[in-house]
Amino acid sequence: MPELNLTSAPAHIRHGSNIGQPLTRRDGVLKVTGQATYAADNHLPGMLFAVIAVSSIAHGRVVSLDVTAAKRHPGVVDVMTPDHKPQLAIDPEIKTNPFVFRMEALQSNEVRYANQPIAVVIAETLEAATEGAVLLAPRYESLPPLVGLDAGESFVPPVVGVGNPTENHLGDVEAGLASAEKQIDATYETPPQYHNAMEPHAIVVQWDGDRLSVDMPTQGLVLSLARIAELFGIAHDKIHIRSPFLGGGFGSKGLMGGPPVLGIMAAKLVGRPIKLVLRREQMYGPVGHRAPTRQRLRIGADGEGRLTALDHHARTVSSTFDDFYEPAADASHTLYAAPAIRTSHDAVRVNTGTPLFMRAPGEATGSIALESAIDEMAWACGMDPLAFRLKNYAEVEPISGKPFSSKALRACYEQGAARFGWAKRSLQARQMRDDAGLLVGWGMGTATFPALMFQAEARAAIRRDGTGVMEIGAHDMGQGAWTALAQIAADAVGLDIDRVTFKAGTSDLPDAGIAGGSAHTATAGAAIHSAGAAVIAKLADLATGDERSPLFGAGNAGVIARDGRLIRRDDESRGESYAEILARAGVAEVEARGTGAPNPAAMEEYAMHAHGAVFAEVKVDPELGQIRVSRMVGAFAAGRIVNPRMVQSQLFGGMIWGMSFALHEEAITDRRTGRIMNANLGEYHVPVNADVPPLDVITVDEHDPHVNALGIKGVGEIGITGSAGAVANAVWHATGVRVRRFPIRIEDLLTQS
Repeated sequence: MPELNLTSAPAHIRHGSNIGQPLTRRDGVLKVTGQATYAADNHLPGMLFAVIAVSSIAHGRVVSLDVTAAKRHPGVVDVMTPDHKPQLAIDPEIKTNPFVFRMEALQSNEVRYANQPIAVVIAETLEAATEGAVLLAPRYESLPPLVGLDAGESFVPPVVGVGNPTENHLGDVEAGLASAEKQIDATYETPPQYHNAMEPHAIVVQWDGDRLSVDMPTQGLVLSLARIAELFGIAHDKIHIRSPFLGGGFGSKGLMGGPPVLGIMAAKLVGRPIKLVLRREQMYGPVGHRAPTRQRLRIGADGEGRLTALDHHARTVSSTFDDFYEPAADASHTLYAAPAIRTSHDAVRVNTGTPLFMRAPGEATGSIALESAIDEMAWACGMDPLAFRLKNYAEVEPISGKPFSSKALRACYEQGAARFGWAKRSLQARQMRDDAGLLVGWGMGTATFPALMFQAEARAAIRRDGTGVMEIGAHDMGQGAWTALAQIAADAVGLDIDRVTFKAGTSDLPDAGIAGGSAHTATAGAAIHSAGAAVIAKLADLATGDERSPLFGAGNAGVIARDGRLIRRDDESRGESYAEILARAGVAEVEARGTGAPNPAAMEEYAMHAHGAVFAEVKVDPELGQIRVSRMVGAFAAGRIVNPRMVQSQLFGGMIWGMSFALHEEAITDRRTGRIMNANLGEYHVPVNADVPPLDVITVDEHDPHVNALGIKGVGEIGITGSAGAVANAVWHATGVRVRRFPIRIEDLLTQS
């Protein structure tokens, strides 16, 4: 199969550094012309189609499957069941590391949630496989399902998120609340939400003896490779994964789940290539989702509007068979300077697929509750919400006491408010109307997300023709990562971007880490930067050690790489091209590797976050309760901006998702059956073009030298965290009705107004 070619770039005008330029996507033409090959677009000779049959109950066991009827269907080749399947090398229930979660690989007839895979039908055509799955006609022994936040006795999990403490404390919360002149005690609920990336999970797989070739969308090439290797008992170097394009991921494609493993098993069972693609409704179950929460916030403030205490408790759910707990309350120990803070969690187990990472896990759910409560507290104190936040935002991270970029947060407040026109806002609710008589409300929310970084490696080369190569197993979910990373690569080797071949998207390239936590550009970018510096150092050694070179004797510290040339730092008239250096040395190319990783000393001393502030305007029909977001302004400080065009796009996307969180998204579970009733894009509501208002994004200048060598912070998730609260607070300001259950519904406004 052809590998992705990312060497072509559109014509552009560049001034100085490649970093900072608003270049268009290098893969954009391929995508808009239909030439981009996603996993399911691959079609191998002799390939069969596999379709997963899923459970229609949420709790119980499969009593029988009519395998005979399915096999009798013309075109059906085989049916994989718990009694007829290849054996895995290890039990998929075993958790070998913190990033491994239990999966359904037909290990028993037990049913633990609705939409759980219970069999796989393999056929010559997709239609035959689909019809064969229907003919299985499963019969069940059904048990009452556990559904909702009150399904059973609650417990305190050992950790939340990935190893986060379940509880955090600062000061005496009860004393702080008792001393407060103003208090609020409010409970907020957020619903389950499901990933709905345009590209569903898919896999095309082929065995060649003990070698395995895989096309699949993944946010973690090396993590997926390692999981496949341990499940099937084969060496890493015998597995090749291609993932050149992802049609969205949002966290659901970060870790290996059951469906792609079933595809690999099916190919092994029949000895032919297999394609398996989840249907849209099958995405609601085995590939993770955002868990529901119930969050109680108790906040106190003194007579001057300064916080005296903040107590944030969150209840969430996990599956009956595995552990992932939404760290919603953690949003409250990074923003506001209360002298007493407590965050805590408890959980219940329900019959659901295991909740997992979904864009801004914890921060999205926690921030909408926190920002709504802060807004309520400001109103209780008789203060403008912006003034209240400016009085109470933290100068250092409250619980850890570590310094962070608080000046950038203040700049976000001020610049966002000025662009939005916040100074004209009425203090009281239900006081503003437009010319059509619609109620107008203005709300705001603070945005925050940790500036994370993982580990990665890259390989760089300079060729004899003066061009460069950068190789890294990086991922692009559609946000433009390959364009931004190519810009970093070009600067790292001192070349224009059009003269650098950028290779990514396959598992045989150096490990780029996982594309998650808004950390991919920082992580992969740091490795690329390091590899570029290393290869330039090798090139400089060739030149400065050669008496024939005008750079002889300059030493590494005295050389600058620019525009395909090495130049003496103390005399820019003396230099030579990469091609001249390599030709004289008789070398075809020089190559080097570099790594990127967090700085432990900096992490110990500093708290690392990106910040922002979002302002929203809504219009509400006073008689019908219909809500329309009419405009939004977001100001974000996210370190060094590699590509302003891509960053703006990501922040727009986050703001839209925040609006969706506040007004649209909710998976509705039938409490009698445990089945999701709106497992489709017709009834699971997300914003469409007509719902999205004019958006305005300000990127606030920020130089944070502590986060990484390039000063890069993530932008993929932070846009949700302020936007959901801003919209919710704007609805209150328009109507005077404080809704604490999300998404906000028309009936919530009509029944309380």
